Amino acid sequence: MQRYTMLDMKPRCERCGVHLIDEELAFICSYECTFCENCTRWFQNRCPNCTGELVRRPKRDAETAVTI
Repeated sequence: MQRYTMLDMKPRCERCGVHLIDEELAFICSYECTFCENCTRWFQNRCPNCTGELVRRPKRDAETAVTI
């Protein structure tokens, strides 16, 4: 039996609070800390919380999202 964990698509940048809609470019670390593009550049692609790499958050289409 496979178990899936849903990615927590946080709606706001944790540094500046800018609203991040699902289609907007956002960056996350492996702990799902979420930042906008400008703040990610400010942090030089390193999460200020865990020092992990900030990578581009995948996009999720609300119409085709799978409910598990």
